[in-house]
Amino acid sequence: MQHFTIATRESRLALWQANHVKALLEQQGHQVTLLGMTTQGDQILDRSLSKVGGKGLFVKELETALEQGKADLAVHSLKDVPMELPPGFELACVMEREDPRDAWVSSRYATLQDLPQGAVVGTSSLRRMALVRALRPDLKIEPLRGNLDTRLRKLDDGLYDGIVLAAAGLKRLELGARIRTIFETQEMLPAAGQGALGIEVRTGRDDVVRALSHLMDNRTWLTVTAERAVSRVMGGSCSMPLAAHGVFQGNVLDIRAAWGDPDGKHALVTVQERATVTDAGSALRLGESVAHKLQVAVQSIQAKT
Repeated sequence: MQHFTIATRESRLALWQANHVKALLEQQGHQVTLLGMTTQGDQILDRSLSKVGGKGLFVKELETALEQGKADLAVHSLKDVPMELPPGFELACVMEREDPRDAWVSSRYATLQDLPQGAVVGTSSLRRMALVRALRPDLKIEPLRGNLDTRLRKLDDGLYDGIVLAAAGLKRLELGARIRTIFETQEMLPAAGQGALGIEVRTGRDDVVRALSHLMDNRTWLTVTAERAVSRVMGGSCSMPLAAHGVFQGNVLDIRAAWGDPDGKHALVTVQERATVTDAGSALRLGESVAHKLQVAVQSIQAKT
């Protein structure tokens, strides 16, 4: 049995996630401590992620702690992890997924459709902006940054008529009562990896990988491998409204992906494909095939304007 240090952001949700992994490792007999850190993504709240460096702002400091030997593993919300990790790092474990869907949170309106014309919806996700715009083009969408508690406080202060958040985070923090409606994936397609926890380590830390092997969920791993392949091929980042979500039926993985124009000039583009997936290689091939289909569809729409 070993002693491990987990690097984590210090938001309430991030600490919940790190403590969850800590408890599971301790059940195996390991000793575990947390190293709380504030990332650039937590500090820069007055600008959208697409304008200040993207998803990597939430993991860079944690990776530095791993590189310097101050921590052995870092726990992330997988949707916040860049599609390409820096050399010397690897995604060692993906745990069983929570609810991957988006949630509608509002003090006054039970659903997005109940909003009056011109009502204000809060989100800083370009994906959610594009999907909300496709459902209700008459609404006003305003930026919403900050951790989960900060976003809820801004809603309660009356800055928005409603906001869109990940259902998983609300459920993990026992805030499910704040959810008015959960969007079905047919209307609000999730981001790649949404609802899953990913654990990052330095390459070569076989001891950590072995300890984490009991926490790995193979179905989730294969699903998010395909989803992240879609994003990687598309060049997915915080500056591209992109969704990718997979569902297993037996050994067949069904992947849907959607692209939205950042400027809102083009209609939402969606594609779907399914294939038998039994290992990482077949998951990658499916994700890449979906991305190529999406690229062709996007190019076709752009060529018409």
